[in-house]
This record gives sequence, C-alpha cells and structure tokens, in this order.
Amino acid sequence: MYREWAPDPAIAGRVACVWTNVAVSTSTQLVVPDGCVDLVWGPDGPQVAGPDTGPMPVRMSRGDRYTGIRFLPGAVGEVFGVPVEALRDARVPLAELGVLPNLTPGTMQEALAVRLREVPGLDPAAAAIAEALGTGGSVGQVAWELGFGERQLRRRSLRAFGYGPKTLQRVVRFQRALRLARRGTALAEVALACGYADQSHLANEVRRLAGVPLGGLLRA
Repeated sequence: MYREWAPDPAIAGRVACVWTNVAVSTSTQLVVPDGCVDLVWGPDGPQVAGPDTGPMPVRMSRGDRYTGIRFLPGAVGEVFGVPVEALRDARVPLAELGVLPNLTPGTMQEALAVRLREVPGLDPAAAAIAEALGTGGSVGQVAWELGFGERQLRRRSLRAFGYGPKTLQRVVRFQRALRLARRGTALAEVALACGYADQSHLANEVRRLAGVPLGGLLRA
C-alpha cells in the first residue's frame, strides 16, 4: 500500500513528498521515469534512486516496507556528493556515497535538512527549463526562448536533472500525458495537448519509457 504526504517545511523547497510503500503481496512493481531522485530506505537499507530513462522493475515480498523522500525535478543538486548525471538509471547504496551517515528512517528529513544547508545552491533556471521543454518545442527553440545556446542548455539540463534536454523533454511530456490520461482525458486529446504527433506517437513513447502500454500503466 502506497501513501505520500507533504515534507517538513525545512526541506519543502527541494522535496516533492515523503512516501511509504508496504507490499501487501509478493509482486513486481514498475517504477517509471519522472525526472526525480529519491532517497529510499528499504529492506536492504538506504539507497539513492537516480533519475531514470526507462522502466525499473522492483521485486517486493509481502510485508516489505519502503520509506522515501522524493526530490522535486531538478532540485537534488549535489546533495549526495556526486553530479546527478552519475546517478542516472542507478540504485546506489547510500554508504557508497559517503554522505548522511548514521541515517535512520525516522531521521531522514532532519538529516536531509542539515545536508541541504551545506551544499551549493541550485540552478535558478531549472524549473523554467523543465516547463519550457514540456511545451513540446524543439530544443533549439527552447534554448532561444530562455536566452541560452544549445550547448549551454545541455550543460545546465545535465547538471540539474541528470538528463540532456531531449531526454528531459520526453520524460516531462510523458508524465504530463500520464496525469491527463489518469483524469480521463481522451487519448487523442492527450497526444495533442502534450505535443505528440498523434496518438500512435504517444503510445510508442509510453512503451519506450514505461515498458508497457498506456492502458496497462493506468490500471497499475
């Protein structure tokens, strides 16, 4: 059973939510790209789940409990002592990163608040980059609108999100499509609103990013 709630005010500017997931049966759950980085305490201890570019199946046994802190897209910075790009498509034990020692599930938010005060600030353009790419315009167009060169946009996108702008655009667009579809919006309208060429393009992108058809993802 999954549930989430708002983070403590001390970390709210960087964190989307705090969550728990307790497996009610033995199964494989699918984690799909969302542009986020999570600090997760599971049966094997704490680890960092980096930004994904494809589906990540997680095998859970009945009774397994996970507690997590999900960073807002582009908001993790170098909290874990490495560039976000180094965490892409990875699940890294926290002990290997040498930060946040003596962590427990009950102290995760407090320890993270202290760590956030120690690391450099974030790129102030990160949110604007994600929003602009989500409109479906080309990378060159987005760079021009934000006053960047394309190489500068790529550097800033990698530093903030762990993705280049093209991949970030695909992930942002996919997540927007998923939100609209879950609200009951017709898929043809979803494709149009999110900048896909047509409904077939939407279906193909969902399969590439999530590994399953959109209908199966919605049922899950």
